Amino acid sequence: MTPDQINALPYRPCVGVMLVNTAGRVFVGQRLDSSADAWQMPQGGIDPGESPHQAALRELGEETGVSPDLVRIEAETKGWVRYELPHDLVPKLWKGRFRGQEQKWVLMRFLGQDAQVNIATEHPEFSNWRWLPPADLVANIVPFKRGVYTAVLDEFSSLI
Repeated sequence: MTPDQINALPYRPCVGVMLVNTAGRVFVGQRLDSSADAWQMPQGGIDPGESPHQAALRELGEETGVSPDLVRIEAETKGWVRYELPHDLVPKLWKGRFRGQEQKWVLMRFLGQDAQVNIATEHPEFSNWRWLPPADLVANIVPFKRGVYTAVLDEFSSLI
């Protein structure tokens, strides 16, 4: 795809979840489909008719096994946060229909125990998971998503 074709594509509507434990650490997972040492917070598309909160709770369950009764929603980003995919990834992801993602982020407090996190879900996305201090989050994320993670941290930092 040419840069002009990519720039004409829309953004994929998506949610992200910043799941924070009682110690103020952030959940991150290592993607199964990546050999890079890069971690990410749970995220995924918003289905037709879903609110961002509904999508965030669904995605959290699908990716971590954490059920809604184990979290408390504490905040949502005021606006949508966008990122562009590297041009070489655009044709490979989402059948080349999107140039990147436009995300609404939801801050959730994890009220459960670590043993209640189960990344071996029906359609697993993560090979490993851990809790990271917020200060270490951005450095452990793939470069093209770092701007999003910085913006989310800036907005939620007083609540973590």
